Amino acid sequence: MDAGSELKAFCKSSGADLAGIADLAPFQKGWPTLPEDLLLPYSRAVSIAVRLEDDILNTIISHPTIEYAEHYRAVNAELDRLAAEAVAWIAGRGFRAEAVPASKIMDTENLLGAVSHKALARMAGIGWQGKSLLIISPEFGPRIRLATVLTDMPLPPDGPIENRCRACSACINDCPVSAIRHTTAGTAYGSREEALVFSRCAERTHANSLRPGIQARICGVCVKACPFGRSRRAARGE
Repeated sequence: MDAGSELKAFCKSSGADLAGIADLAPFQKGWPTLPEDLLLPYSRAVSIAVRLEDDILNTIISHPTIEYAEHYRAVNAELDRLAAEAVAWIAGRGFRAEAVPASKIMDTENLLGAVSHKALARMAGIGWQGKSLLIISPEFGPRIRLATVLTDMPLPPDGPIENRCRACSACINDCPVSAIRHTTAGTAYGSREEALVFSRCAERTHANSLRPGIQARICGVCVKACPFGRSRRAARGE
């Protein structure tokens, strides 16, 4: 087993549902990160995913529920634990590694993290980027949260998988603020605005964060709407 397979197996044995490895070369020039030189010491990114619980997501109608907000925070904490364990695994083999937290906004004006977990997850083969900008995995649809570990360990990279959204409009139809434009990227969107009227999404999540018991910029409607998440439940006879 090569080092990449060993690391992915370690992540899953620690509690991750999905793990993949992205080549950072396409991101080294011009890709926005905070700080700007974040990626310079590294050649690979490990993308780690934990699935969200169906029963909790199914409580969402037009707004996030308190149960979903609590679950969101718990899954983010679990992802940060998994990322820290992956960093220790890599460091124990003599290489440099750095965890990027699951949900930490570095630029509050533009709602940007240190690096795009979604962009790296797409390159790591976790899933494709859907019309909602969410990463949609074949196994769990968009019902996942992501964290990232940056490293200089020379791991064999995975690669993107085929976009399967095609003509589907489920997330577009259910978006409570009509923020999703119904465009499909052949590979990746050049900007958020290609896929979303981002200001509408941002305003909605801000309003949601002020609802009693929520305290997070979340929504979840498009996550629940995606048929790739629903099809998994149907396959189990639910």
